[in-house]
Amino acid sequence: QVQLVESGGGLVQAGGSLRLACAASGRTFNYNTMGWFRRAPGKEREFVAGISWSGGLTNYADSVKGRFTISRENAKNTVYLQMNDLKSEDTAVYFCAASASSRPTTDSRAYAFWGQGTQVTVSS
Repeated sequence: QVQLVESGGGLVQAGGSLRLACAASGRTFNYNTMGWFRRAPGKEREFVAGISWSGGLTNYADSVKGRFTISRENAKNTVYLQMNDLKSEDTAVYFCAASASSRPTTDSRAYAFWGQGTQVTVSS
């Protein structure tokens, strides 16, 4: 089992920044690829960003490219999502997830473990 705990969400004005963190614990060694997803009110859950174990592979949704950056500190078992130039459409619950895949896939079905989520609200 892998436990994931997100933090860093909150209320921010449009154009502002937030950094989300996801701390992993448990049997993480088989689930090294990490991803961030989000679910906005009334919408389906969608992929935001993903990162491989080494950090050498990253993947972003088109809607966040150039504004969001995913990174990780393996020594701390923590993955981050730096979000800049936030927009009202970024308002959502953000989830981190762990996958056994070697690549940061956009398919949520490839992610076996999920955190509880953290709310991000962007006011316009």
